[in-house]
Amino acid sequence: MGASSMSIVVVALIFLFLFRESAPFVRDPGISSLAGSRWVPVSFTKQLFGIGPLVTGSALVTLLATLVALPFGVCSAIYIAEFAGPFEREILKPFIELLAAIPSVVLGFFGLAIVAPLVKSGFGLSSGLTALTGALVLALMAIPTIISISEDAIRNVPRSYREASIALGASEVQTVMRVTTPAALSGIFAAVTLGMGRVIGETMAVLMVTGNAAIMSLSPFDPARTMTATIAAEMGEVTYGSEHYQALFCVGLILLSATFALNLAAQRVLARHTRNG
Repeated sequence: MGASSMSIVVVALIFLFLFRESAPFVRDPGISSLAGSRWVPVSFTKQLFGIGPLVTGSALVTLLATLVALPFGVCSAIYIAEFAGPFEREILKPFIELLAAIPSVVLGFFGLAIVAPLVKSGFGLSSGLTALTGALVLALMAIPTIISISEDAIRNVPRSYREASIALGASEVQTVMRVTTPAALSGIFAAVTLGMGRVIGETMAVLMVTGNAAIMSLSPFDPARTMTATIAAEMGEVTYGSEHYQALFCVGLILLSATFALNLAAQRVLARHTRNG
């Protein structure tokens, strides 16, 4: 009980700290200045703090990474839960956990050395540092989360569902596709949502492989800049208390709110699935 209460207090204090540091920017120049489409925090004429490119970059990379990780993660979870033998499961499970434990900076180096050149040559681009490259690297980080939680959801489906389906003449594959997986759908949805939360909050990998160009583009072949990369790249050199400093805290508050909402939604769906199961 004490540990749970402390977690709530810590999260509340983080929100309070971000509110306090970003409040002066909300008052002047005003929160409307964040609605622009240009992020130019250093300028001799006029500083611009439009977070449109940052939100677009984060959303694009997160969506692409989810689209890549979803089929691989769910299909792997179905195979491990329903088809893999005990020996295969003993090999695959530690490998998946090891993949989840790889530091993001190592995956960033992997993206620079392997993924970026492949994207560049495969699509005939001038540079491999694109939103697509970042999404492919982040998909590697989301897949272990999706696999682990989805597998638990599938294995928690009552055995009577499988037995009834097979007794009615369905094959094992038909049982998995039409009975087991639909019954575990809420748990799989929670797994995907938690994977998205992991992706949207990642910093180092996207900082290294996306090109970090603050432009408004929905093309996966253009460079992108995420909110996390912006904070990591600029916070170390910004003047304390300046508008730029306060704007970065506004970006951090928006990012934390989005991540918190995703994780809260996933936890509620997962809790409902557990109760129904």
